[in-house]
Amino acid sequence: MVYYGQTSCEQDTERYLDVVKYVFSSYKKEVPLVINTMGWVKGEGLLLLIDIIRLLSPSHIVQMDVYDWKAMAPLTPEYVHLTPGLYTKGKQQAKHKQMGTSGVENWKPSEGEGDASVPEYKLLYVHPEFPRAGVAGEARVHSGILRDMSILGYLGQLQSPDIGAVLPLHSLVPYQVPFSAVALRVIHTDVAPTNIMYAVNASWVGLCRIPDEIRCQSDGPVLLTQTPVCDCLGFGIVRGVEMEKKLYHVLTPVPPENLRLVNCLLLGNIAIPNCVLVGQQGVEGEIPYVTSDYNYSILGSGKLKKKKHFKRREYAFECDYA
Repeated sequence: MVYYGQTSCEQDTERYLDVVKYVFSSYKKEVPLVINTMGWVKGEGLLLLIDIIRLLSPSHIVQMDVYDWKAMAPLTPEYVHLTPGLYTKGKQQAKHKQMGTSGVENWKPSEGEGDASVPEYKLLYVHPEFPRAGVAGEARVHSGILRDMSILGYLGQLQSPDIGAVLPLHSLVPYQVPFSAVALRVIHTDVAPTNIMYAVNASWVGLCRIPDEIRCQSDGPVLLTQTPVCDCLGFGIVRGVEMEKKLYHVLTPVPPENLRLVNCLLLGNIAIPNCVLVGQQGVEGEIPYVTSDYNYSILGSGKLKKKKHFKRREYAFECDYA
């Protein structure tokens, strides 16, 4: 498993392909492999999908169309063979002119342009015949809800198996991790070294293992200059940073035998569900990292205006990570 750190690969498609290659390199080909590709199939997303097909050489492709809307061309082996991807080139079909008696130009493949390099896979094309199948827009709402639920379920492993009250994060005992034991990297944006602790504190992090040995020449945090493509052993929350003792306080359900292998914390653009912070019991006064008194005169701090031509279904559910 690799922690990509973002819900979309649009901002860094090159690293996305590197991650795909890294994960696929562990496939032993002893069992069938099912690859669930993402739903971004427009523009660069389609080109990236063609790159992935070339890279992984599947035996079958199942393509699901959208009802009453032509989303994309059928991904036939010939189409993938000729179409350039985002980082790979399509097979240029060398052609030459043959002038007919009517003056119409007929184009034919030149000699040597056989179909030997055409990908060999079977395309299973599914075209639903019922309305609203695969309607764009709703998937994004569903995926956000499911993402929060999966995080809550993961954090539920921190709770006691006995049925009872859910313990808030501040009452759970964290692991103490020395600054010198792990390297830090913020994946999705550049953070000044002086602000790195503000970014890491109270954040969702990937607990990763890089092959390089961590060498700290000072008592400060170890910062990576590039995002590594490496094994991710699980996830955690940096519940606090103790600057005096140079310690991170990390909450995680990852077992201790696996934590011994962790030497890198990756911080991505994945947020802890709001209800985890808002719903904590036993906090007197202001809840940390939850803003209640805000200055709305600051530029960009106002409420988002709802676009009338987009209809969004409202969902109401209790956030409980028991």
